[in-house]
Amino acid sequence: MSDPAPRKKRLPFRWLSLAELVGIVAVVIAALGYWDTHRERTQTAQERAAEAREKKAEAQAGALKLSFLMTGAPEGNGDRLRLTTVHSEQVIQTQAISFPSEIRADAVQTTGNPRIEAGWFEDGLAKALHARGDKRHQGRLPVGVATSFIEDGQNKTDQAIYLIGYSTHPRVLRSDKVEMEGLSLVRRGVTGDLQAAVDALWSRQNPPPAKP
Repeated sequence: MSDPAPRKKRLPFRWLSLAELVGIVAVVIAALGYWDTHRERTQTAQERAAEAREKKAEAQAGALKLSFLMTGAPEGNGDRLRLTTVHSEQVIQTQAISFPSEIRADAVQTTGNPRIEAGWFEDGLAKALHARGDKRHQGRLPVGVATSFIEDGQNKTDQAIYLIGYSTHPRVLRSDKVEMEGLSLVRRGVTGDLQAAVDALWSRQNPPPAKP
């Protein structure tokens, strides 16, 4: 007869001591505390990031609100652009309108009546286009506008470059009539010599005629 299979020895069973139970509970409590602290830190970081984004958006909105920007509405038959600010709380006091030097050498000064008139540059534009053999009847003319305005009771200034959209119409024995269509911003906050900036943009858009 074969010998009976040996019995498996059972591991001795014992109750955990009070000290061991306390240690396990302490570990569990520490783990829960760590998780709670981590979750709180994550939530705080998210709240701070959201607050920072909100403040940034508010700052950008405030900067946009305070930016000086004009629009130009044609009057008459397009021989005048009435200039107005986008923000009604900004009141224009004086302006200096600079055209490309090739078209007009001196800036036009206005006081309390913001506008651009075609008669200020009509003849000079016709001569400049004729010198280039440019027979197009539509174009964009860069102008520099230095503005003094009042906002929140304070005097402020702005220098910017705009483009005047225009079309030309032939006239008998006179230079072509310029009809202005509107105004669009090219660059605001121009520092330094505004006239030089206007001349540079005009030269890039309309290279001088080649010398014979």
